[in-house]
Amino acid sequence: MKPDDILAYCLKTLTGTILIESWGERGIFYNPNRTLKRGTYVLTVKEKDGANDKSSHLNRQGIYRVNLGLKKTTFQSLFGPVPARPTAGGVVEMPYDFTAADCLLPHPVYAWMGWISILNPSPSTFGKLKPLIQESYESAVEKFKKR
Repeated sequence: MKPDDILAYCLKTLTGTILIESWGERGIFYNPNRTLKRGTYVLTVKEKDGANDKSSHLNRQGIYRVNLGLKKTTFQSLFGPVPARPTAGGVVEMPYDFTAADCLLPHPVYAWMGWISILNPSPSTFGKLKPLIQESYESAVEKFKKR
């Protein structure tokens, strides 16, 4: 799969979402009628390393990472306890290879917030990711309503 395929799926499937490019990544935000400047995060696609996020080695040719936030209970059912927040520029302390492709992983920096990631998901793995994208979307809708 390509990043554009994933973003197009989200925009087509998740009502009220928009695409915003910033900070070296493209993000899907829930923002019906563009009520807010951005909206609330649903999912991001990051295609290059950043100053505080180099753990996935995204500067490798053709490598990208999909990131999304889940309920802490869902995160815990997948990966165990939520880790502590890392120091600036650091990586969460969890026993995962954050450079592995096509594997559902805790987010290397934002796992402490319940975020997960996957590098270059295959179509089969993306099918398994869809319910988690839906959960992230529903959470974004809830957060949006509180603003």
